Amino acid sequence: MTGYAALDRPGRRWELRSVNARGLDVRLKLPEAVPGLEPLAREMLTSQVARGNVTLTLRINSAGGGVPQLNAGSLPAALDAVAEVQATAEARGLALGPVSATDILALRGLWEVGETAPDLTPETCRSDLSELLTAFDADRAREGGALARVLGEHVDEIERLTRAATDLAPERSAHLSAALTAALDRIAAADVDQARLAQEIAMLAVKGDVTEELDRLGVHVSAARDLLTAEGPVGRRLDFLTQEFNREANTLCSKAQMSALTAIGMDLKTVIDRLREQVQNVE
Repeated sequence: MTGYAALDRPGRRWELRSVNARGLDVRLKLPEAVPGLEPLAREMLTSQVARGNVTLTLRINSAGGGVPQLNAGSLPAALDAVAEVQATAEARGLALGPVSATDILALRGLWEVGETAPDLTPETCRSDLSELLTAFDADRAREGGALARVLGEHVDEIERLTRAATDLAPERSAHLSAALTAALDRIAAADVDQARLAQEIAMLAVKGDVTEELDRLGVHVSAARDLLTAEGPVGRRLDFLTQEFNREANTLCSKAQMSALTAIGMDLKTVIDRLREQVQNVE
């Protein structure tokens, strides 16, 4: 599930964001100023987030405590460059003014600001992360509420179409009976084993019965509603349930033998596909 939260504190800024994913992938962009920060952050994140690509970033603000330091590794190279410029100028008869220490220290690249944060202890980080996760959960809860309404509408539509298919039962029975009678009339004059014919008719009747598929669709609707009101992560279970919905809709279409029921089955498949797409956003 997508979510975003930020927390600003003197000398530092935390950002936590997530995008949809089938599993959980935690990515940490943290400075090395605090020993043990990475395992602490990973533990706190995985205890509250079950699904998504989650990125936690901590930026140390140099203006909030970082002290500029002379880069000793760059100083010899800077002095060599100054000497080379002076030597080249002299070789060409050019007179350069004296170079002072201040001139050299003003060169770019000689100073660096370390990511030091003397007040950023593990206890401070835990407190920051706890507040950040609270805001993060609140943001995801707002999205989750809107998403739950959308999912509920899809489940309602599946229930409506299932009832419509059930209501077609008398009409479908008459349709299949008429089709079977016409088929029997065509073979009445043929020399057919009546016992075998009766057996085949019974098998066709069993294979064409869609009662079980409609009953299971009803059960899945109830299960989906229970999951939408359940506490905790339900995304994986909803994902599995959409597969069951789709299986029953496919079987219903294959058994339909009636254009009206086939149309309902196709509408069911469309709604179920929309439900499946939205379920990918659920933790």
